[in-house]
Amino acid sequence: MISKKNYAGIPDKYTRLDTAEVVLIPVPYDGTSTWQKGADKGPDAFLEASENMELFDIETRIEVYKKGIYLAPAVTENTSPEKMVDTVYKTTKNYLKQGKFVTLFGGEHSISIGSIKAFQETFEDLSVVQLDAHADLRPSYEGSTCNHACAMHEASKNTNLIQVGIRSMDVEELQYMDENQTYFAHELYDDWTDDAIGQMTQNVFITIDLDAFDPAILPATGTPEPGGLLWYETLDFLKLIFKKKNVVGFDIVELCPIENEKSSNFLAAKLYYKMLSYKFKYQNHRNNDDN
Repeated sequence: MISKKNYAGIPDKYTRLDTAEVVLIPVPYDGTSTWQKGADKGPDAFLEASENMELFDIETRIEVYKKGIYLAPAVTENTSPEKMVDTVYKTTKNYLKQGKFVTLFGGEHSISIGSIKAFQETFEDLSVVQLDAHADLRPSYEGSTCNHACAMHEASKNTNLIQVGIRSMDVEELQYMDENQTYFAHELYDDWTDDAIGQMTQNVFITIDLDAFDPAILPATGTPEPGGLLWYETLDFLKLIFKKKNVVGFDIVELCPIENEKSSNFLAAKLYYKMLSYKFKYQNHRNNDDN
């Protein structure tokens, strides 16, 4: 059950929906994962870790929580993946219409089907930047188009999709993949971040599956793959996106907590807060009326 406390224990005056610039939507869904279960416990583990995080970001020299962060009621629809995706879509769209900077924390990656649809309808010419170990491009899997293995299929058709860190996929996914905009983990080269930035449109949505990270630094995910991204190289890439483009929102998914292993939860908490810090350090929050 999602904590009713304020995000990161911040004072009440920074948590009101009417004044907060940021909305955080937890989505504790784990209905289609096919190996290790537990991503539904990810949002609570993330929120607990966030309460134990110091809130001055050394790198950006700001306390971004003072922009206001509203912790929305969790999306708990779990009767089917299709209904969950539709509820995520409607919930995300509702907060976007209010001019908020909308973020989500899953749950498994299927939640992104709903979030990306809402952003794609709200912002023109949207690029989706996916950090992930897996391509997630299947049109359907195990009888559903809303399976976690299908998380990026619609985005590949309806947005400008750029994939980073991929190191596991099914051969059928090649037909849906733009390999010119796919940065496989084993092929990253010195200037790959500049090339990826050059392929992005102005409006960018970022989706991060935590298995993008090397399991040496984040083991707590449902489908860990060896050889992933490291902390500072990931932050360098994200910071560059925030400096060069208009990041309109993001989601983070697939934290699958391990008992007595808190470092993964804390990495996820720091990652979320870092991304907010970059947003408000390098960009003004601009709602859809400005795009």
